[in-house]
This record gives sequence, structure tokens and C-alpha cells, in this order.
Amino acid sequence: MSGPLATVAAHWGSDAPDWVVRLAEECDATSQRQVAQKLERSSALVNQVLHGKYAGDLKAVEECVRGVFMDATITCPALGRIPSNECHAWRKKSRQCGTANMLRVRMFKACNHCPRNNREKQEMEGRHG
Repeated sequence: MSGPLATVAAHWGSDAPDWVVRLAEECDATSQRQVAQKLERSSALVNQVLHGKYAGDLKAVEECVRGVFMDATITCPALGRIPSNECHAWRKKSRQCGTANMLRVRMFKACNHCPRNNREKQEMEGRHG
């Protein structure tokens, strides 16, 4: 038994989320390194997710996989329909105000007032509070 799909089957079983299966399919079609590059993540992260051992923010990885490989979109109050991975990237950037360009300032304001970002902040506070 080898390959990404077999790895997911061995470590996740029949409970593997659809996005993990899709991640494995993409790795099977190309390579973990190429998939990691498309996701703007490390090969180690991809490997750990496939093995069910990633201890980081799985929700963030899920949004990235869904946005890059599954065409998942959200409606952004500032930008309209955007891939879910781009939404996550903007929310992450919105933790600090950047004044390098007007779009960054606009997104800082929009993300900090967005219900989607506020839910994420509340979930994080619940885990750490």
C-alpha cells in the first residue's frame, strides 16, 4: 500500500473529510511538493495532513485546499466573490494594519468588521480563554 490516497485511507479511514481526499488526489496526480507550492504551504504540512498528524489549524488548511483545488468561494463585503483561501489570507493579514497600499488599508478595515473574521476571533478566544 503506497501513495497519498492509500496514506489517507490508512490514517483517516472512512472518516476522511472530502477536502483531505481531494488533497491526496492532487498529490497523487502531481507531487506533495507541487501541491504544497500551490497551497503556499510546506511539503511537511501536506504530509502531516495526509497522515492525520497535523497539529496546527486544520480549518485554515481546509479553507486553503477548498479554495485552491475545490473552487470554494465566499462573498467578501469588500471584494465580492473570492476563493476561500484568499479570504483566509486577507483575514490573517488584517491582524496588523499595513499602510503600504490602499487595498491593504481597505482590507484591514473590511476584515476587522467582517462577521466571518469575528467568528474566527471568538473561536480562538474560546480555545485560549
